Amino acid sequence: MKKLLLIPALFAGSLALADGHKYEISPLIGYNISEGNLGMKNDGYAIGGLEGQYNLENSQWSPELSAFYAKNADYKTGGNANILRVAGNGVYTFATQNMLKPFVKAGLGYEFIKRRNYANQNGLFVDAGAGAKVALTDAIALKLEAIYMAKGNSNNSGSADSNLMTLAGLTFAFGGEAPKAAPVEAPAPAVVDGDDDHDGVLNSVDQCIYTPANTSVDANGCALDDDKDGVANNLDQCPQTAFGVEVDAKGCKINLDDDNDGVLNAKDLCPTTPAGEEVNSDGCTKIVNLHVNFDRDSYKIKSDSMTDINAYAEFLKKHANYSAYITGYTDSRASAAYNKKLSTNRAKAVVEALIAQGVNPKQLISLGMGEANPIADNNTAEGRALNRRIEAELIKH
Repeated sequence: MKKLLLIPALFAGSLALADGHKYEISPLIGYNISEGNLGMKNDGYAIGGLEGQYNLENSQWSPELSAFYAKNADYKTGGNANILRVAGNGVYTFATQNMLKPFVKAGLGYEFIKRRNYANQNGLFVDAGAGAKVALTDAIALKLEAIYMAKGNSNNSGSADSNLMTLAGLTFAFGGEAPKAAPVEAPAPAVVDGDDDHDGVLNSVDQCIYTPANTSVDANGCALDDDKDGVANNLDQCPQTAFGVEVDAKGCKINLDDDNDGVLNAKDLCPTTPAGEEVNSDGCTKIVNLHVNFDRDSYKIKSDSMTDINAYAEFLKKHANYSAYITGYTDSRASAAYNKKLSTNRAKAVVEALIAQGVNPKQLISLGMGEANPIADNNTAEGRALNRRIEAELIKH
């Protein structure tokens, strides 16, 4: 497939072409780069032309007519040809950028060739171009542009022939409209000043015209707020609040972490965590002792243990982005193997109780650790009671 690539170079100006002209005429000269299959000597030739543009009022689009002519363009095989192209385009002009007025264009045209050869024939073409105008005066500008043309040619198996024109010239603008007379404005009605909020500052200078009654105000009619906390002095019950501290409607500091766990109330999913508990980023205790009680050598949950289990189930149901490891422990009496099996069965019993309360089974994992990781002395009855426990560890996805 035949391809032709151009990266046009544009450069900036120091003046701006004045708007308001109806017409533009642009004589141009340049060079036409042709595809090699068209048989042109040096794959190109010099070309000159003329573009005429009509600028529509209140629009960035303009119609354009153009004609380009190359005389005695040489063929590689000898001889030459005169080539005429005429086209109609729509031109879109962008806003001035650094005193430069860029534009793009596209349209349709026809190429006439005097002394055609097998490859280079008359034909209809479509074109697309880009360029810029660099103002020299308010009515004359340097114009630089590049135009790509794709011409249909039945002698080339239906493929389009490519030509590229790189052009430079001058644009002459004329035909500006006569300036319109400025409308005569009626005199503004006289304003009767007042003090609607009765704060002693007239409406015309009052920047806070709805100040509550009996509020001390500054020269602009706005309530005085000495500690800059957003609460007026007459309502501020904590008038010396440090700057930047968040306050309530009374001007007093808001406790942003009620349970003092290091997670602000607005983000705390567990706002009543007991003091000293290690919490995660949502303010919830990482590892909870569920205080589940079992009879000796049993893994049947006692009814008085269901309060903690039900509360834990409600949390997991509300927060599906959490899972929980349910881990069972025993004291050190009996053999390690027996304790391992007993703790595993107790952990599974708690998981089943949570599922019965509506927790998704995919959120739960049970594990028995037997007599490992004691938290108290197994040589005392009190210590053994503490070691016989069920721990629930939250895992956030």
